[in-house]
Amino acid sequence: MKKQVEGSSLNKRNGMKQTTTMKKRKRLYLAIILLGVYFNAAAQSGKTEILLLGSDHLNQVYDSGYPNTDVLTPSSQLAIREFTSLIEQYSPDMVMIEVVPEGQQEIDSLYSLYLKDELNLNELEGGRSEVYQLAFRIGKNLKLDRIVCVNSQGGTSQSILDNGENIELYKNETVELRKVVREKYDALQSGKLSFKDFLIFLNQPKAYNQIYHLRYITPARVTNGTFKNPDEMVDTAFVNPKYIGAELTSVFKNRDYKIYSNIVTTQLRQKPKRILLVIGVGHIGSLKNIFRDDPAFSIVDANEFLLKE
Repeated sequence: MKKQVEGSSLNKRNGMKQTTTMKKRKRLYLAIILLGVYFNAAAQSGKTEILLLGSDHLNQVYDSGYPNTDVLTPSSQLAIREFTSLIEQYSPDMVMIEVVPEGQQEIDSLYSLYLKDELNLNELEGGRSEVYQLAFRIGKNLKLDRIVCVNSQGGTSQSILDNGENIELYKNETVELRKVVREKYDALQSGKLSFKDFLIFLNQPKAYNQIYHLRYITPARVTNGTFKNPDEMVDTAFVNPKYIGAELTSVFKNRDYKIYSNIVTTQLRQKPKRILLVIGVGHIGSLKNIFRDDPAFSIVDANEFLLKE
């Protein structure tokens, strides 16, 4: 009987020890989880935010036969101000543009004049450009000292890919994209679409992803062909005709990675916390994919501000 009592007491003590051990383990696990949450939050707070703002090249949109395509008219200027006022809510501490770093000195000089209201964009060659109409305007309104150049030379015309197996896939998709572009240009020309709404449209995922798919996805399906009249940006000595479509994509992607390098090295030097990049809409899908894989950056969706109304 005594042995049974002692055995029972021993089992109880062992049970209590196991319970205590389990509680300690749970507390340890909870502590680890909380520590993980803390460090993850700390890492998140240390990220640099970047908003990628897509634009058409407004100089090229202009058609002298259609006054509504002129961004310099009073009505277009009102639409541009309405658009930039939405983006200004993001409050970037650095604005970057699609100009090569070698042009920084000229941009600095022009921006200095712009800040003093001494730059007449109506008389400046290329004064319709999104560099001045969007980036300069936003920078001045937010009292930024400088607009930073981060573009890279490279890229080429999509039309150099015009033959090979499955080329009809690429050509058909090109036709479909051109229909969308033509529709928007016609609406601009007739005055049915303002520059504000045109720019908002360009920054919708459906729009920039359609461009991305044509430039970075579909070409890989085209094989066993040759480039038609490639320019000096394409090193034809290293082009493999078997992968002709992928070769075109690599030209576009190579430039995007150089732009990305200019952005991230500038961030390392100057430590901005909230970057606004104003760039051709054709780069948006690709650059977003690159920055998604960079844990030092957090992408801010332009629609957080463009669709607030």
